[in-house]
Amino acid sequence: MANILDIRRRIRSVVNTRQITKAMKTVSAAKLRRAQESALAARPYSQMLTNVLKSLVSRADIYDPLTGLPIHPLLAERPEKNILLIVVTGDKGLAGAFNTNILKMASKFVQSQADQNIDIECIGRKGRDFMRRRYPSAPEQASSDRATTVSAGGETGAPPVDSSTEAAPPRADRLQIVGEHIGILGKVEYDFAATLSERVIARYTRHEIDAVYILFNEFKSVIAQRLIAERLLPIKQIGAIDVALAEEASEEERKKRLEAAKSAGVGVRPVDTRGVDEAAASFGASPVDYIYEQPPNQLFQGILPKYIGIQIFRALLESVAAEHAARMTAMDAATSNASDMIDSLTLVMNRARQAKITKEIIEIVSGAAAQ
Repeated sequence: MANILDIRRRIRSVVNTRQITKAMKTVSAAKLRRAQESALAARPYSQMLTNVLKSLVSRADIYDPLTGLPIHPLLAERPEKNILLIVVTGDKGLAGAFNTNILKMASKFVQSQADQNIDIECIGRKGRDFMRRRYPSAPEQASSDRATTVSAGGETGAPPVDSSTEAAPPRADRLQIVGEHIGILGKVEYDFAATLSERVIARYTRHEIDAVYILFNEFKSVIAQRLIAERLLPIKQIGAIDVALAEEASEEERKKRLEAAKSAGVGVRPVDTRGVDEAAASFGASPVDYIYEQPPNQLFQGILPKYIGIQIFRALLESVAAEHAARMTAMDAATSNASDMIDSLTLVMNRARQAKITKEIIEIVSGAAAQ
């Protein structure tokens, strides 16, 4: 049987670990509330931008009357030969299977596109490390859009070149990494999303890529979230999420999230914004003929690229909220397991102490009987 002192040391170690996991759970719960507030605060701008575009669609000529083809390049659909995949993971671990599930889905997406060239844009340290071990980086001279971001203000890269006749850049392989962005999820800024969207739009306009997908953890509430691969470009319908691949959480995982949220005092229901949504939607659906300062066509051409930026920004905000929810759930499970281990070790220690006492009594009795 184990030494009582060794068991006591293990109990103290587990108690210290439980204090750490309990503190991390509390911190994650507080960060989750702030992430939810940030996502909610960005929603009115996103909704109004979407509804303004919907209103402009009915007033602007977005298709060529002769050919029937879309006038704006972001609406043009073509065979998907070259794909850009933006993978959003976390910078840190201790979040359960959060990063693992995203990377598994990324691998599944890559396997489903076996005949296409895929450029991978990594957001988050965990995704960057995973992709680096499997795929090469694009040659430095391959494209002026090659970028590495180390912080919210650390983007590097030349401005996009507006040229549709430029030769296709050389590739390192069928799958290659074209961008790495680390440390920007601690405080998500719209400037980063806007810069990334500008680079993506420039490549799509130059026909370097034929489609853009973003893979992230969609967050509605603590228990209502799913992994999705959303198609950003080409835009098929303004205001509609074009989901190419989705994966729902299991019932067991939802129960764990619910228990963790209850113990941390975090709300499990999504915020009711139906009134705000209906008011914003009435702008695009209203029969009123609005007077625009610029021509509707010019406004549509200028606002549509911002729509891509706000979609990337929304994905980043939801991914951050989902990561904090996953870390809170993982730390709650770790705290519970530590408590169970402490009870088990305490029982083992009591048995060892009782066995020691019993042995000493037997020795005393045996010595007395021998006299």
